[in-house]
Amino acid sequence: MSSEEVRLAAGDVELTVNPANGCRISSLRIGGTELLRQGEKYGCFPMVPWCGRIEHGQFRNGGERHQMPLNSPPHAIHGTGRDTAWRTARAGRSEAAFTYDLVDPWPYTGKVTQLFELTEDSVTLTLGVETYDNSFPAQAGWHPWFNRSLGEGGEGVAIAFTPEWQEERGDDHLPTGRRIEPLPGPWDDCFGMPDGVDVTLTWPGQLELAVKSRAEWVVVYDEQAAAVCVEPQSGPPNGLNALPRLVTPIDPLEIATTWSWRRL
Repeated sequence: MSSEEVRLAAGDVELTVNPANGCRISSLRIGGTELLRQGEKYGCFPMVPWCGRIEHGQFRNGGERHQMPLNSPPHAIHGTGRDTAWRTARAGRSEAAFTYDLVDPWPYTGKVTQLFELTEDSVTLTLGVETYDNSFPAQAGWHPWFNRSLGEGGEGVAIAFTPEWQEERGDDHLPTGRRIEPLPGPWDDCFGMPDGVDVTLTWPGQLELAVKSRAEWVVVYDEQAAAVCVEPQSGPPNGLNALPRLVTPIDPLEIATTWSWRRL
């Protein structure tokens, strides 16, 4: 069981996972070109046991109210998994598995597992949340920071997707509960894709990358100059309150996403 970086390879594709820093993908290089924004807070981190913001950091499970740390005041954001050191359960040449136990400040016991499976033209990520005892609401997803441009002089990435609706965003950055017609970007918004997440990123003349998942929710964030984010997740922001999905001893939560690419 090690917390050292794990490097996976398939052909000329290299993926690096840093279990000590929230089990995030710290690097994804295709033919020597880095796709992910570099830095301790970037790469691609898992959002677990919740995604996006929880209103004022509070959620209920039945009659119990719980308070999470306000790491993005006045809300709690993106879960605790990204701030946790994970254990390397196994690591091969092109696949690896990592786990961590849910502990304070999360009020319930359980285990989170993240799997990586790399090929020459895709990577599949899988997150699982299971309980050791009581049932509890949870969410899981990913927050990748894709570089807006791939190398100096490269054109900026184009984002293409066809959501069925957009969650109206209030002044507090939380969904209001209303579904509206999708608006043009820039975005920091959640969209509904009931047939599954399907978003294509195109760096003209360089690479096309498709982000797909059977999950029905995706947040797209492209308000920064350096990177864009396409975040498949199991529920909308504040979903622990608005659309709770219970993890029970016989019904764990599992979500997967596949990124596949072709060179242009």
